[in-house]
Amino acid sequence: MLLAASLALSGCATADVASRDAGFNDPFEARNRDIHAFNKGVDRVMLRPASQVYGTVVPGPVRGGIDNFADNLGLPAAVANNLLQGRIEPAGKNAFRFLVNSTFGLGGFLDPATDMGLTEESTDFGETLHVWGAGEGVYLEMPLRGPSTLRDSVGVVVDFVFDPVGSALDNPETDYVLGAKTLSRVGDRYRYSDTLDSLLYESADSYAQARLLYLQNRRFELGTEAESNSYDPYDDPYGQ
Repeated sequence: MLLAASLALSGCATADVASRDAGFNDPFEARNRDIHAFNKGVDRVMLRPASQVYGTVVPGPVRGGIDNFADNLGLPAAVANNLLQGRIEPAGKNAFRFLVNSTFGLGGFLDPATDMGLTEESTDFGETLHVWGAGEGVYLEMPLRGPSTLRDSVGVVVDFVFDPVGSALDNPETDYVLGAKTLSRVGDRYRYSDTLDSLLYESADSYAQARLLYLQNRRFELGTEAESNSYDPYDDPYGQ
């Protein structure tokens, strides 16, 4: 049902000629720019100051442990998406990484799995939709999250609602999980502060720059650079 909805919604908005020629499909640019301005305001007033305090006050090893813990919590969802994509080897690698770090890594605060060569095979439901044949759809800026596409926005919702770890826990454990993931995001803002500050506050058009960087990076991750010139939701995602 979600795949059908994604395909249908992808076909609802037709890219104008200018945006298609430029390599993106942004028919809702005016609304997206409003959301981008809102996100910048939240970053300026809340996230950026909070990240500076967090990065200055909390020692690096503690921040690293929180990041490891948050990343470990996301591995069961990655395993599920690996399986939905028919990728058995990455699923096994992520599952074994979760097992090792959850036991020998003190619940995931330490990362012995990486030392064993078990690096994370990152994925999400947006990639699953891509493997199933859904086109990326229109470009969207999500409130409090930032650049996305219709396909990836559906993926974010599905990953949030059907998170295996979140579904298995009750309060107050779910609050701890949410807190760890939030702190990890704040830590990311601190870690990449120079790059993000340059993008958001020093570029002539931060919206256009963020859109370009997101689409280029996402298409590179999925190996679908060809999508920059095609938005037919029924196209073969592998260009065959």
